[in-house]
Amino acid sequence: MPAANDLQTRELHVSCCIAGGGPAGMLLGLMLARAGVDVVVLEKHADFLRDFRGDTIHPSTLEIMHELGVLDEFLKRPHQEVRELGGQVGNETVILADFSHLPTRCKFIAFMPQWDFLDFLASYGKRYPTFQLRMQTEVTGLVQNEERISGVYAKTPEGPLVILAEIVVGADGRQSVVRKVAGLQVDEVGVPIDVLWFRLSQRPEDGGQTLGRVVDGKVMVMLNRKDYWQCGFVIPKGEFEALKQRGLESFREQIARIAPFVRDRVDELRGWDDIRLLTVLVGRLRQWYKPGLLCIGDAAHAMSPIGGVGINLAIQDAVAAANILAPPLLGHRLTTKDLEHVQSRRALPTRVTQGAQVFLQKQVIGRVFGSEQISLPWPLRLFRWFPILRRIPARFIGMGIRPVHVKSPDSYETGHGKAGVDNADE
Repeated sequence: MPAANDLQTRELHVSCCIAGGGPAGMLLGLMLARAGVDVVVLEKHADFLRDFRGDTIHPSTLEIMHELGVLDEFLKRPHQEVRELGGQVGNETVILADFSHLPTRCKFIAFMPQWDFLDFLASYGKRYPTFQLRMQTEVTGLVQNEERISGVYAKTPEGPLVILAEIVVGADGRQSVVRKVAGLQVDEVGVPIDVLWFRLSQRPEDGGQTLGRVVDGKVMVMLNRKDYWQCGFVIPKGEFEALKQRGLESFREQIARIAPFVRDRVDELRGWDDIRLLTVLVGRLRQWYKPGLLCIGDAAHAMSPIGGVGINLAIQDAVAAANILAPPLLGHRLTTKDLEHVQSRRALPTRVTQGAQVFLQKQVIGRVFGSEQISLPWPLRLFRWFPILRRIPARFIGMGIRPVHVKSPDSYETGHGKAGVDNADE
């Protein structure tokens, strides 16, 4: 590990250094820069073009875009809008969530490729003179002075770089280097599932409904991407190798039985390289911070893909962190109490959401495996008989628990107005 005073090592001084250019890191970076904080976001890859990243932009996140004054501009990016979510159990279908009654500007989920979302945040952040985004810059270690984290070591194509900062934010995902080097302890929750992600082409006669399908003891989610179906095939944890041993043709047949209308397209899966294993993890840090260091997003709490809520919880973390950290950073008076405040603000939504996900994984999805004859359970029939019930999951999925609002200031004139904060909540 290079020393900070090594003549071969360049140095950069900022108020805030964010490791990870995902949704949480990018949004926090631009919001702090918007408030006038000198910030750098480090992304280890050369671009944002990676497949199978979460791309469900929920009404809560769209509300944040509105409060930042960029919603109209954001919705010009290619996306699909989903106003209802449904499920199929056996041969019966039911609408489970109706977003049309949410108290938000956008009463729908927007499906937008995450690289487009991140590119939008990056272009927005670059409007502010105190915002820096450094691609191909990978954090390799932490600078520590006595008991406080004071920066990061990073490698770049130009050589080693040391970034010294008042606060380091780990937003580098569920395999967080920052979290590992800092020695923060993760409490993991055992989950019984993994997910296989793959694409199948879409045709006009398919219909556009986004559905979770439960057929013959198998579970698959099909997300409408307009030109293709993004499919998530749920398997018992650790079963991928056994599934591969049974052969690709057997897997194709399982897909065709769940969704017969794609039977003539399953050959588009030409090999196992066309199928991506997502190892499902659910866990969270006991403590999200140390002096000079804070973790947010997946680095603080790994979420199940159920409900597609992970990206939106990460966004909420970023907004809460910006609201709380911007004033003390501007005054150069940040304390560990401020970091503790961020965790206390976001701990309850994290615990409740993870609890709901674990319950569904164990008590619903886990019981489906191997059950050949499954009919629509009576609790789900209530959603058909009493449509008002669809508002409950819509609220939980679309807005989450204790949603946050933009409260940090806008210190620059950028032509898009001020954020609306009349009803802001930390």
